[in-house]
Amino acid sequence: MRHASIQVRGLMTKEEMDRYNAMMEVGAYLEEQGRHDLAWHVQHEVDILILPAIERLKEKGRERDRENLRYMIDNGLLDDDDDE
Repeated sequence: MRHASIQVRGLMTKEEMDRYNAMMEVGAYLEEQGRHDLAWHVQHEVDILILPAIERLKEKGRERDRENLRYMIDNGLLDDDDDE
């Protein structure tokens, strides 16, 4: 089973994290039993579960980029026309 990154896990809700942990435990058990065919399905569900947290991470990055741009413009490091 592939774990989500720490950054992604840090942005998961409590409910998402509880479900993620349970699914990872089931997937690990299936892998220990050699049932990689079934573990694949669990991994697929984990991948779907983490999508909202990935979007939250992307939005944080976009917000950081906007703040950096505002800072640069406000401090004369970049002209308003340079951001195009």
